[in-house]
Amino acid sequence: MTVTGSETVLARMIRLVEDAQTGKPAIQLLADRVSEIFVPVVVVLALLTALGWLLAGAAPDVAVINAVAVLVIACPCAMGLATPTAIMVGTGMAARRGILVRDAAALEHAQATSLVAFDKTGTLTEGQPRLLAVHPATGQTDIGILALAAALQAGSEHPLARAILRATTNIAPATDITGLPGRGVRGTIDGRRLLLGNRALLSEAGIDAAPLAAAAADLAGQGQTLAWLAEESGALLGLFGFGDAIKPSAAKAIAELHAMGIRTALLSGDSHAAASRVAATLGIPIVAADLLPADKLARLQAFHAAGERVAMVGDGVNDAAALAAADVGFAMASGTDVAMQAAGMTLMRGDPALVADAIRLSRSTWRTLRSGLFWAFAFNAIGIPLAAMGWLNPMLAGAAMALSSVSVVLNALSLRLRA
Repeated sequence: MTVTGSETVLARMIRLVEDAQTGKPAIQLLADRVSEIFVPVVVVLALLTALGWLLAGAAPDVAVINAVAVLVIACPCAMGLATPTAIMVGTGMAARRGILVRDAAALEHAQATSLVAFDKTGTLTEGQPRLLAVHPATGQTDIGILALAAALQAGSEHPLARAILRATTNIAPATDITGLPGRGVRGTIDGRRLLLGNRALLSEAGIDAAPLAAAAADLAGQGQTLAWLAEESGALLGLFGFGDAIKPSAAKAIAELHAMGIRTALLSGDSHAAASRVAATLGIPIVAADLLPADKLARLQAFHAAGERVAMVGDGVNDAAALAAADVGFAMASGTDVAMQAAGMTLMRGDPALVADAIRLSRSTWRTLRSGLFWAFAFNAIGIPLAAMGWLNPMLAGAAMALSSVSVVLNALSLRLRA
């Protein structure tokens, strides 16, 4: 597909960054509400300052000057600048590191993450599986079942589909192809209704996998991903085994998250044997396999019910619901558009190590944001009484107010040195 102008990947990336930088997280909304109360309170304090000086016998001009000093020094500019400047710096730094933040809420939620759940294929693995084994059922041939499988996968972008298509050029014509999310695909070839997918798809169709159960157990023991081919009427046609290399940075990504005190889990639609092998290699303690998209969503809801703040990392259509339901979703840019639309952050290099980088940056951004708000409020708490007591004239109050705003901006910019 060819696109131009505002629909290019670059244009979409720019929009994501702009939207994130102009969005308001919950803490900014709180600061806005405080400012709404703060302004009328300051006006009342200024009037009370003028009245107090008049009652104390001061000249009217002195009373007015001190009241004006209270108004000037209490300008809530610093409070208004603290959050947007920190968010702008944080999202800008994330973009330079290859992390696109969709909105400020995603950056806010990431800093509180206590558990990161990963999809397997294309997330922790390269997402470029190779066809390693072909086991035809009795009466079938390798070439024959490969041709049928390739026909069913001809229009698919799924990694396993591409592996099958790379393995053969003999592709039979197919019609009525229907994708079955989390299970496989259904289609018609020469009048035969065929199924290609995981063991759950066979079970749903009531197809007996016993003729190839031994071969399946052997492939699963090697950590291979399995795909079964069968006629919908009940005949088992064959079994395929796929292998996918683990990404070089995956082990480092998991180790960094554990070092940060964050738990990890693997949620996969693949077989338990294949998922467990990857989890054991990477040191992921929580493993759930043979999951449909709804099952992944249910697992996330269970984590939430246990009090976890969950981040989900995935790349496919099957991960979209879980990405949207997580406190913050991380999508691989090498994955599907649906996953990227559902996620709060997109990892442009498809590198799982960027998840830890994003969480660290989020924590630094929120520390900077909170410190900026603290100093903005502290400045007013100190400056207003000084102005009310006549120790600051309007000129000094104006300079102090400007200094407070500058200090908040510099505090936000210092994030670039600390993060």
